[in-house]
Amino acid sequence: MQVPESIDAYLAALDAPRRGALAALRAQIQALVPEAEECFSYGLPTLRVEGRMLVSFAAAKHHCALYPLSARVVTAFAEELAGFSTSPGTIRFQPDHPLPAGLLAAIVAQRLAENRARPRAKGCGTRVKPAPGV
Repeated sequence: MQVPESIDAYLAALDAPRRGALAALRAQIQALVPEAEECFSYGLPTLRVEGRMLVSFAAAKHHCALYPLSARVVTAFAEELAGFSTSPGTIRFQPDHPLPAGLLAAIVAQRLAENRARPRAKGCGTRVKPAPGV
């Protein structure tokens, strides 16, 4: 699978209902976490904060999905997600029945808290080139 040049290119290739649903999801997340960077991880449009993956999203043939990248999130919001198809790392929704804004905000807040609670691994962060001859 070839990764698109950008998330805009990814969305442009979708049909109107899925494009609209995922564009709205993306905009909501960007409003909640304006410092989030966009990238692709495992071929999925992903937002990351401070170098850590926050959430991914994608379109499938018959649904759209939010990947909170944490089974704990799906478990924590099981009651609120009762009307959606879920698995440990996936929340599926129909373009005409997106995740409620308040629920999305709570999921994103939980993911931010999880990421900030994890200690940084040694050696991660800004890469520094070794001095010449070292």
